[in-house]
Amino acid sequence: MKKIDWRWSNESAQWAAKAPSPSGADAALALDGREYQTMHGFGGCFNELGWRALQSLTAADRSAVLKTLFSPAGAGLNFCRLPIGANDYSFDWYSLDETPGDYALEHFSLERDRQALIPYIKEALALNPDLRLFASPWSPPTWMKDPPVYNWGKLIPAPENLRAYANYFVKFIQGYAALGIPVEQVHVQNEPVANQKFPSCMWTGEELRDFIRDYLGPALARSGLDTELWLGTINAPGCDYIRLIFDKWATEDYDYFANTVLSDPEALRYLSGVSYQWGGKIAIQRTFESWWPRLRLMQSENECGFGDNTWEYARYMWTMLKHYISNGAESYLYWNLVLEPMGRSTWGDPQNAMVTVDPAAGAAVCNPDFYVMKHFSAPIRRGAVRLGARGSFAGDSLVFRNPDGSVVLELFNPFDRVFTVGVELEGETYHFPLEPRSVNSIVLADGGRGGCA
Repeated sequence: MKKIDWRWSNESAQWAAKAPSPSGADAALALDGREYQTMHGFGGCFNELGWRALQSLTAADRSAVLKTLFSPAGAGLNFCRLPIGANDYSFDWYSLDETPGDYALEHFSLERDRQALIPYIKEALALNPDLRLFASPWSPPTWMKDPPVYNWGKLIPAPENLRAYANYFVKFIQGYAALGIPVEQVHVQNEPVANQKFPSCMWTGEELRDFIRDYLGPALARSGLDTELWLGTINAPGCDYIRLIFDKWATEDYDYFANTVLSDPEALRYLSGVSYQWGGKIAIQRTFESWWPRLRLMQSENECGFGDNTWEYARYMWTMLKHYISNGAESYLYWNLVLEPMGRSTWGDPQNAMVTVDPAAGAAVCNPDFYVMKHFSAPIRRGAVRLGARGSFAGDSLVFRNPDGSVVLELFNPFDRVFTVGVELEGETYHFPLEPRSVNSIVLADGGRGGCA
């Protein structure tokens, strides 16, 4: 019976068919009968600088790039993020209401988002109507903050300010819905424990707890919206920085930051899940292993890279996908979908992107990280269940069962030689020779009982 090894090479996206190796395996993998989280999706973030990069292409080439990212025939990205106001890849800093003292939000407006974010999202939705969205702010309007700037400070905790900010979220969701763009989830704050050079806002666990419990949760409930509220997107600075910003290291260990909110039953009842940024490697383990089994988990932004888009970094990214998904993440979000060469942010930081568009050449290239993301986003369907596995290759593998019954094997060979893995499924053993230092996706139709896809 022919087995299909679903693999993308380092240079291009290509399918390769391979028969099972007749020789013995170097390592073994088998299901252990356990089931874990139901997968929700894979994607990235819609940012203004990405839309600007796409505008340097011809209409046909821009369409081709977007199809490569979002079409089910391409990577099929189906769960993406958008900012509420400015982030570090906006053209410049802005909010959706910069009229000081406008507690009634009479001057709230989405006009700025019509320049780039809204057309960007609508083109993606046209290619993949199953695309879901979540949104998070990097900074509140500056007049709500102390000091009144985008890239520093904290929200002023006056009741009229907190009420207005909660309603700011509601108006954002309602405004996008009116434009035909439903927002499935909102996450309270991007990186709440870091003052940044770009839009940011500091929160302690206690402040987030109170805002969710007393203001944002009730405002969403009163609105009648079905948008989910998530605690996130939580980041992780080093211990010395934690001491500096909280001055109470003994009482608020960052890795238990979420527990401060989740331990309050009134705050907890409004929350659907917890999202962690790329720095939350340890923290997500604490939440996954804690006593909130109903809460869903997400990796909301992968590590950003350095703008050079290397294969070595892409292989590292596979290990991050493995880590977060193994610790309960139902979704994994890349950061920038598209950028110009070196991927510099508005404040000058170079970062990776799935696709690089060179304005001078008028050409686009899919980067190594794109292919790693496609290994997961293309074969793993929404609703797939992660399956437990045992054996000597369990540390370099993930296994999923799709809603149609097919089984997806995600296998990483870290060695500098061909490495053969023997996979036992439904009483059959399949031998898959993995190329040196390769990422591999294998789909077995009907769970391996009736052939391959």
